[in-house]
Amino acid sequence: MQTRRIFLKNGATALVSLGFAPSFLVRTASADTRRQRVLVAIFQRGAVDGLNMVVPFGDKAYYAARPTIAIRQPGGEGGALDLDEFFAFHPRMAPLHRWYQDGQLAIVHACGSPNATRSHFDAQDFMETATPGVRSTQDGWLNRYLRTRQLEEQTPLRAVSLTPQLPVSLKGTAPALAMTNIKRFDLRAAASVRSSFEEEYAAAADQALGQTGGEAFEAVKMLRAAEQKGYRPENGARYPRSPFGRALTQISQLIKANVGLEVGFAEVGGWDTHFSQGGDVGRLAARLNDFSNGIAAFAQDLGSRLQDIVILTMSEFGRTVNENGSRGTDHGHGNVMLALGGNVRGGKVYGKWPGLTPEQRFEGRDLAITTDFRDVFGETVVRHLGVRDPSQIFPGYTISPNNFVGFLS
Repeated sequence: MQTRRIFLKNGATALVSLGFAPSFLVRTASADTRRQRVLVAIFQRGAVDGLNMVVPFGDKAYYAARPTIAIRQPGGEGGALDLDEFFAFHPRMAPLHRWYQDGQLAIVHACGSPNATRSHFDAQDFMETATPGVRSTQDGWLNRYLRTRQLEEQTPLRAVSLTPQLPVSLKGTAPALAMTNIKRFDLRAAASVRSSFEEEYAAAADQALGQTGGEAFEAVKMLRAAEQKGYRPENGARYPRSPFGRALTQISQLIKANVGLEVGFAEVGGWDTHFSQGGDVGRLAARLNDFSNGIAAFAQDLGSRLQDIVILTMSEFGRTVNENGSRGTDHGHGNVMLALGGNVRGGKVYGKWPGLTPEQRFEGRDLAITTDFRDVFGETVVRHLGVRDPSQIFPGYTISPNNFVGFLS
C-alpha cells in the first residue's frame, strides 16, 4: 500500500490511558506481551570533535597537536575521566562515565564514512541515507529498516523524530512523524486554524493511510491532552532544560506510553567549533554538558525499560587532529560513536586505533577511519532490532558479522 509521510510540526506526544485509547493502542497493549525493541538515534549535527570527547590521552601525538585545547590526562582538576588507561572521557562527560563503568555504555572510535567530503550537508546526507558518495538516494536507512520490518500490527507511531522537520534518516515511503512540542500542535504553525487542520489531515489520512492515519491523529490528540497532567521523570532523573533535554523527555514519554515505538530520533547541534573551542571549559565543554546530561537522564528515567533499548549517537565527521590558529578545529574525517542500552557490551572502547602521528593520519591531517559507520548501523539492526537480512537497508554495501566490532550481544 502506498503511504504518505505526515509532518506534525510543533507537536508531540505524551502518555495515554488505555481506558479511552484508540483501537490500535488497545491492540498494541493487549495483543502481544513480547517486549518491543527500540532504537533511539541521536545525531550530533555540526561534526563533534571526537578527539576531545573521547580523549586518546595514551597517544603522545594528541598533546603535541593540541597545545592549548587538549584535555589534561586523568587525575587532578579538569582532567579527563579514565576509561581504559588509553582513552578517557572529557570531564563534562561525567554523567555518562558511570554507565560506562557499569558495562552499559560502549564506544566505537576511529569510526565514520569512507567518503572524504568535508561538507556538512553532503556528509550528513551520506550518513543518513547510509550511501556514502551517492547523492541520488531518496530515502533514509531508518525508513528502509521500517519497510523491511513489516509487522502484523502496524502502528502510526512506529517512528517519531523530535525535530522540526523529518530527518533524512526517516524519509521514505514508510510512515514517520516529525514533532517538537506537545503543547503546540498544528500544521505549518497555524494554531488558529485547528479545525481546518483536522479536516486536511483527515482527508490526507483517508487517501494515504486509511484507518491508520485517522487513528494517528486521534492518538496524538489524546496524548497531547494527557500532557496537561504533566510528566514526571522516574528514578530521580533530571533532564536539562534545553531543546535536546525536552526532545529526550518526550521520547521517554512515547516509550512508556507503549504505543509501538520502534525508532526515536533526536538531534543536538553546536559542534562546529572552528574557533575558541576550549578544553575542559569553553564552547565544546558546554555542548558536551547538555549532551551527556540529557542522555544520562534519559537512561535513568527509563529504568528497567532500558533493557530493550539502544541509544546510538553519531556525527557526520570529526575534526582535524591539529588545533588551528583560532584555537579551534576544522572539518576532519574519523570520529566517535556511543551506544548505551540493555544488550550493549559496554565498558569498552571498540575499533582499531590508527594513531595520530602525521604519517598515520588520513591525508596527513585527520583521524583515519578503521570502522565504517554502516557496520555499526548494521550491527544495530541485526543484533538489536533482529533483522535477518539487512541487504535492503544498506544498498551497495555488504553487511557481514565479520565486520561487526562486537559492541552488541
